[in-house]
Amino acid sequence: MTQTTYRTVDVDGLKVFYREAGDSAKPTLLLLHGFPSSGHMFRNLIPLLADRFHLVAPDLPGFGLSEIKPRAAFTYTFDALAKVIGRFTEVIELKTYALYVFDYGAPTGFRVAMAHPERVTAIVSQNGNAYEEGLSEGWNPIQRYWRDQCDANRQALRELLTPASIRWQYEHGVPDTSLVSPDGSALDAWYIQRPEVDEIQLDLFGNYASNVALYPAFQAYFRTHRPRLLAIWGRNDPFFLPAGAEAYRRDIPDAQIRFLDTGHFALETHTNEIAEAVTEFLKA
Repeated sequence: MTQTTYRTVDVDGLKVFYREAGDSAKPTLLLLHGFPSSGHMFRNLIPLLADRFHLVAPDLPGFGLSEIKPRAAFTYTFDALAKVIGRFTEVIELKTYALYVFDYGAPTGFRVAMAHPERVTAIVSQNGNAYEEGLSEGWNPIQRYWRDQCDANRQALRELLTPASIRWQYEHGVPDTSLVSPDGSALDAWYIQRPEVDEIQLDLFGNYASNVALYPAFQAYFRTHRPRLLAIWGRNDPFFLPAGAEAYRRDIPDAQIRFLDTGHFALETHTNEIAEAVTEFLKA
């Protein structure tokens, strides 16, 4: 049951690729990746948890091996991503699940949780932000595009899609970069270089403003439903500051907060520590 399988399922006409491992009779952990990655980012975590949990890691629409519908046929917004993921859980018949959210996976997963709070048993936020104080100055170029979606501001963001920039996101804030495999960033860079994916990513940069606008709604969900929450954070993340992790306690006073001495892609260097923390948290 610990063997990972690789499947594709039709979700209302869109093919979603996902990884799955573990016994489906055990508690489910739905793993939602971020930019610029895919479910591949969980490749090392899944085997460490699959003897205790049922793991499901879909690739978001337009990412990884999920279908890349043309922009004329599918509007790439976070509302749309969340709608697909919400329906995905229904199509593969997940009744209840804990969420593991990272980066883009956080605003996607929080939308799913708000739509069906009764299905979410707990939340693990690994560098998954829901508070304005969690946004670093690294967001400045993207925020300029939110304020003025002119072509010059859009084109300026292409630098974030280059292989060098993607590799930088993996290595920044990591004390020993020899621990960071080149495979993850190389695969991400290859995925992004496919036709039209660059434009999809620029659309999502622009639409990220909708997530910040929803922060008060996310926070109201936390206060109202008080999901059990573990925020486990690479403290040296260039995009999401430690203050974003600590802020969860404002709305969920018993939230567990833990920092790791690494960067944005904490799983690249601290898989064992995260697996132990997630196991302890979910089995408590």
